[in-house]
Amino acid sequence: MKKAIITVVGKDQVGIIAKVCTYLADAQINILDISQTILQGYFNMMMIVDTSHAADEFSVLTDQLAVLGDEIGVTIRLQHEDIFNKMHRI
Repeated sequence: MKKAIITVVGKDQVGIIAKVCTYLADAQINILDISQTILQGYFNMMMIVDTSHAADEFSVLTDQLAVLGDEIGVTIRLQHEDIFNKMHRI
């Protein structure tokens, strides 16, 4: 299993989860865990996903998710689990 972390942050609006999840399903990326919250009108979502069966290479997925984020007005980041853990270790 190749785990990765997806973060989505931006102004709340209708359809953010639907658009991100539709992209993931089309790309053969399985959601293992998900958490989302809205704080004073700002949307924040974090997902742990499995990219083992992804249709494209990791760098392509990263770029495509960034473009999707631009299209819907949020910031979407995809990171390997190991890199995410090292960046956020205290």
